[in-house]
Amino acid sequence: MRHVYAVVLFAILFALSPLAAAQASRYLIAAEPMTDTPLGTRAWRVQYWTTNGNGQRLAVTGIVAAPMEAVPPRPRRVIAWTHGAWGVAERCAPSLSPNFFEYSTGMDAVRSGYVVVAPDYIGLASPTMHPFLVGPDTANAVLDAVRAAREIPGAAAGSDFAVWGESQGGHAALWTATHARSYAPDLTLVGTAAAAPPTDLAANLREGSDKNARALLLSFALHSWSSLYGFSQDGITGRANQGIIRRLAENNCVSFNKKPKLGTILGILTIARATKNKDIAKIEPFGSFARANSVDPARVPGPLLIAQSSRDTIVAPAVTRKFAKAVCRGRTRVRWIDMTGDHGASAKDSAGETIGWIGARFDGQSPPDDCRRI
Repeated sequence: MRHVYAVVLFAILFALSPLAAAQASRYLIAAEPMTDTPLGTRAWRVQYWTTNGNGQRLAVTGIVAAPMEAVPPRPRRVIAWTHGAWGVAERCAPSLSPNFFEYSTGMDAVRSGYVVVAPDYIGLASPTMHPFLVGPDTANAVLDAVRAAREIPGAAAGSDFAVWGESQGGHAALWTATHARSYAPDLTLVGTAAAAPPTDLAANLREGSDKNARALLLSFALHSWSSLYGFSQDGITGRANQGIIRRLAENNCVSFNKKPKLGTILGILTIARATKNKDIAKIEPFGSFARANSVDPARVPGPLLIAQSSRDTIVAPAVTRKFAKAVCRGRTRVRWIDMTGDHGASAKDSAGETIGWIGARFDGQSPPDDCRRI
């Protein structure tokens, strides 16, 4: 119930916002200043327009953060922070969470003078099914969030930007890079950073060593794709288990500091057993859809940074390394960061190097190339 009140309050704030009259803006609908921000940071809860892969116009949400200092004479550098999996239910939006800043590593870049744009993506904090790991829809939402941020006078966001994401957000960052030039020619992408990114979706859902995490993520994907596109799950599991998949997706957001409820644990164990020998790559229409929304290494522009832990139990390291090698074959410069932490710390463990690498891209320095050692 608390989340319902949060969504209603969010809508009321937009209606009363001094910027709610920003209808003349092309992308920004409203920007409500936040009060609960880290020291030295000013931020806005934003609502803006985007389009999905079918060209449908949708109102979506996110957060834009900038340094507290006075607006500089020149536009600020921008980083689009693409979040990892928080869930697929409307209430799972990062912007609705009181822990947003604590669990959004990309916000660390504000201290280095960046405007950080953090979209919720489509369907989180908005009444549309979230297109989980659907590349074009997510890329559009990210690029339009950067455009909307430029319409907030106090942010002073420029048109040059980098994109940096973790886990699901790594997938989002890579898709944003492939779409940036065609979808948003008014913006200039200077670099792409992806920490533990799912790249080959079927392989990632098959090869992650944490079978319970795989079951939950598969439930998110199956529920999202079935709801949006009418895909039947009959080739994957029976009707009773399909009900469990629906409840897992509708009733659970990813918990960062809480243990899951007993019902959630039992549901995950049931789906893990039921899908143990299922490979969605071989089950249509899910196989074709997973391939269509995997990242094509030939389409990712450089420069590119990939951070991957060798101990990641959710995004299989071998899948990420295979993808990076394929990017390298196209003569794209790739900075590769090896880590040994867990999946959830991928962006945090590589944050210092990543922010430094992004800064060098804005400065116009020649990007490093680790392709020979990947």
